[in-house]
Amino acid sequence: MQRPERANKLVIAAAAVAAATYFLLSGCTPNRESESVWQGYVEAEYVDVSSSQSGRLDHLSVTRGQQVALGASLFALEAANEAAAQRQAQQQLDATEAQLADIKHGKRPQEQAVTRAQLEQAQAAAKKASIQLNRDQIQYQAGGIAKQQLDDSRAAFDMATAQVLQWQSQLAVDRLPNRDAQIRAQQAQVDASQAALEQAEWKLAQKTVSATRTGLVFDTMYREGEWVAAGNPVVRMLPPENVKARFFVPEAALGKLHLNQMVALRCDGCQKEVAARISYIATNAEYTPPIIYSNESRHKLVFMIEAHPAAGYALKLHPGQPLEVILK
Repeated sequence: MQRPERANKLVIAAAAVAAATYFLLSGCTPNRESESVWQGYVEAEYVDVSSSQSGRLDHLSVTRGQQVALGASLFALEAANEAAAQRQAQQQLDATEAQLADIKHGKRPQEQAVTRAQLEQAQAAAKKASIQLNRDQIQYQAGGIAKQQLDDSRAAFDMATAQVLQWQSQLAVDRLPNRDAQIRAQQAQVDASQAALEQAEWKLAQKTVSATRTGLVFDTMYREGEWVAAGNPVVRMLPPENVKARFFVPEAALGKLHLNQMVALRCDGCQKEVAARISYIATNAEYTPPIIYSNESRHKLVFMIEAHPAAGYALKLHPGQPLEVILK
């Protein structure tokens, strides 16, 4: 059964309370550089990893809090049915390719051998008929036989000669491939079988899911043995590039900031400031977020700014963690 989102919401709520307390204390403390220091928090954009296929979760390769590299195995669903479909598609492709090769090469050698035997028999009969015709012509000229017998010999020779031509033509046909239309039709069968195999292989590959990015395994949503519906996330990941600082600045300070500008992030427990690059500046103003209670920012319109920290420090920051954003 899929784990409810309530635990994540409680974590964010607790972080928001901590941020509010932090901002309250910060607002009560005089700061000589208040125009260049703003309060913010860490925001994260999670990547929910799922499969396009349904199935029982056979193996979960990762645990919460684990760092994974690009291409690392995350989980695998049972795939017996997809593996059988892939084997069937492969065998169907092999069969259609064999049929195509067969019709391209004409009749088999054994069938051609039968035709050659028939041709040799016809040639022997023609030779015999030729000898008999020559003998009868000599006998007829000597007055030894009637003209009817000579005509019969000539007809037998003509028939034997025609049989030779017939079997010669048949042997030539046996050596030819089938007609172009038959070859094209069989080629289409091969192409269809190839497409079916590719589809079966894709479905089988979808049962094993790997990380498409390097990052932190923030949460796992299923346990081994549970049924996973297609499209339901099994692993929730947090890539370093999806961690960012979010803060709000008044309109008067907006002119100091621009895209790709560097700012510094400061947090409780951080040994040193973390460099971050501004990646987004809101185009529309909004009311001061309710978690900010300082006298300096209350009841003012502010603009939301987002900045991405350097990759080496991104995963050292935690979603919901309060920050000070400093413009150097």
